[in-house]
Amino acid sequence: MTRLCDSVLAKIEEQIERTEHLLALVPADRLDCRVEALAAHLLDCMAGFCAVLAAVEPERLAHFQRLRTTGATAATYRAHIEEGFALLTDADLGKLIPTVFVPRGETVLTLLLGNLEHLINHKHQLFTSVKEMGVAVGTPDLYCLRGK
Repeated sequence: MTRLCDSVLAKIEEQIERTEHLLALVPADRLDCRVEALAAHLLDCMAGFCAVLAAVEPERLAHFQRLRTTGATAATYRAHIEEGFALLTDADLGKLIPTVFVPRGETVLTLLLGNLEHLINHKHQLFTSVKEMGVAVGTPDLYCLRGK
């Protein structure tokens, strides 16, 4: 892995960690089908990173396909994302990967950033839900504040 890949991975891991943190703040007596559906969708967001990484290294990461049927956890996705990034180079970030939406392909970096945006948007949705439940949450629950 190289410097740009390190930075992208660090941001993804940070967002997954903050997502897990927010999920842990949901009071057990307030866990309803809406929050459960959001939690499941957040895992789908994490699966998106694995799909991009598997598209870059389809043979070496073929086992990522099993994630769809295993009921993977955030920790499982994080481990697979780290495994995929270990094979990724900065040069790979510029490779074009065909998608359903853009058959001619989009760069790996664009796909990773799109998945990161998706995860962040739903993480904020979770933050709002937790806040509406009366849990005292603030900026440090959303972001890793550097320099503190």
